[in-house]
Amino acid sequence: MHIGLRLFFAFAAITGLAAFFVLRVFVTEIKPSVREVMEDVMVDSANLLAEVAAPELAALPAGGTLGDGPFAGAVREYAAREVDVKIWGLRKTTLDLRVVLTDVAGRVVFDSGTPPATGQDYSRWRDVLLTLRGEYGARTTRSGAGDQSSVMHVAAPVRSGGRTVGVLVVAKPLATIMPFVERAEHKVLWAGVLLLGLSLAIGVVVTLWAVHAVRRLRAYAQAVGESSEGPRRTPPTPPALGGELGELAQAMDRMRQRLEGREQLEHQVRALTHELKTPLAGIRGAAELLHEDLPEADRRRFVQQVDVQARRLQGIVEQMLELSKLESLQTLPTRAPVDLNALALEVAQAHGVGERLRLPDEAAVVMGDAERLRLALSNVLANAITHAPAGTPLEVQARRDGDTLDWSLRDHGPGVPDYALARLGERFFSTGEGRGSGLGLAIVRQVLWLHGGTISFEPAAPGLRVVLRFA
Repeated sequence: MHIGLRLFFAFAAITGLAAFFVLRVFVTEIKPSVREVMEDVMVDSANLLAEVAAPELAALPAGGTLGDGPFAGAVREYAAREVDVKIWGLRKTTLDLRVVLTDVAGRVVFDSGTPPATGQDYSRWRDVLLTLRGEYGARTTRSGAGDQSSVMHVAAPVRSGGRTVGVLVVAKPLATIMPFVERAEHKVLWAGVLLLGLSLAIGVVVTLWAVHAVRRLRAYAQAVGESSEGPRRTPPTPPALGGELGELAQAMDRMRQRLEGREQLEHQVRALTHELKTPLAGIRGAAELLHEDLPEADRRRFVQQVDVQARRLQGIVEQMLELSKLESLQTLPTRAPVDLNALALEVAQAHGVGERLRLPDEAAVVMGDAERLRLALSNVLANAITHAPAGTPLEVQARRDGDTLDWSLRDHGPGVPDYALARLGERFFSTGEGRGSGLGLAIVRQVLWLHGGTISFEPAAPGLRVVLRFA
């Protein structure tokens, strides 16, 4: 099965199940919610009518009824009213509230229903029984088959002079609210169907987009495979995609570059081996001579040689570790304003050449990581100190053009041949025997890359100018 169909079926299954359960929850919650609202209104109505009926019921003689009193007349007039109103689009033409009034013994003294239950004993009905006990009384009773035949009863105590003299019950058939429930369910179901259709349409679009992107990645991978066979060809360009697929395309391109750069890696390993071989040979030779009886002056000289070569090895290892840590970073952890001129002066003083540094008057502030910029400037200054004659000035210039800052350091040494300028900053590339491993400028290049900048080199005649550009 194609990946597109798999994605679409998976999306449709997940969406369908989610829609089913969500709609089911909505539909099953509509009817109880409407009943709860209806019961809340009936509680208000029962208590209001209880206050109206209280004077008559309190004055009613034992065994009497309210058949002809003002309260009964008002309720009958209410039931006889003609009503034709629209409630949110639904038409209501009848008044459906039934009113039942009992005395303190639970005997019905008034009933607006047909036929009336006047004189019957309601003391055992849950609504009346609980209300006479001082609790909230309500019940729902079915008068036939089906849920629509149910009638909800809500009772309220009738009080006079601080004592309960009876119970007033209001009843309303649930069938009167079913049109509202059915309309709400209908709307929810139709909205669910529309949302499901819209979700499936979105799923189709997303599937087509994903399949198209995956096919472009597949074509790129096939092109990479073909370019690696036979004679060397121009490497394919990764597809321009957004999001994770774009990151995957870039990762594939980086993987291709790393695979194609195996020869360069082997060259760097050989160069590192060569760099380590020289100080190791010096240490080994000096160690062999130290096993023999030597004059004190020669012994001190060979010990010093061991110390120098060991420090050189340590420097190479430390620079390799620092460069490895920098290359593992994709972005800077923190950024803050940093004055490169002030930082360069601190570094120069640490190297003991603060008096040789010539700084411009204006500041050169960039947003960056102070510690890593300090590391870069330390390596730039160390490179200049190594190649420049003692006592010669180290000149700093800073030129800003909009958001771009060019910060440069010039020494007055022998400079670098033109053919070597392009290779400065490569690992283990050095223009002089025993005068550095090239790792320092490689570290500077990596720090500049993390800051979104570049490093370049210009002949200064005499000397070399190292330009750090921050964009």
